[in-house]
Amino acid sequence: MVAGKPPTQRQLRVGEEIRHALARLLAEENFRDPVLRDVSITVSEVVPGRDLKTAKAFVYPLGGRSADEVTAALNRAAPFLRGRLGREVRLKFTPQLVFHADRSYDTASAVDALLTDDRVARDLAAGDLAAGDLTAGPDGTGDGA
Repeated sequence: MVAGKPPTQRQLRVGEEIRHALARLLAEENFRDPVLRDVSITVSEVVPGRDLKTAKAFVYPLGGRSADEVTAALNRAAPFLRGRLGREVRLKFTPQLVFHADRSYDTASAVDALLTDDRVARDLAAGDLAAGDLTAGPDGTGDGA
């Protein structure tokens, strides 16, 4: 994708079609690579290039176990998956696949952990009290806003 330009409707449709097909392939395929055996992989997003000849697939193994190792194994299997993908989706060119570990799950977990921290809850409660003071009237009833 060109920096600053949003994806076209066609890119979005093709990306979703490839994402669904990859998810099916990864769930059904028996891989020779031991890293990919018995691993459930989520395909969170596929971003096709402007010319639709390349595609970045963002993946994440269930539980986040060895995400970098699984991503490397998928990149080794990319030519095989591209061949299988060519039979699944109807495109003029089957895009070359490049797999990337999706770090958004790690970020979401870190934010969730922060929000459940006792110190943050205390700060949020203190913030609610301060916000209540701003809307209180001179008699403290909340009619001041």
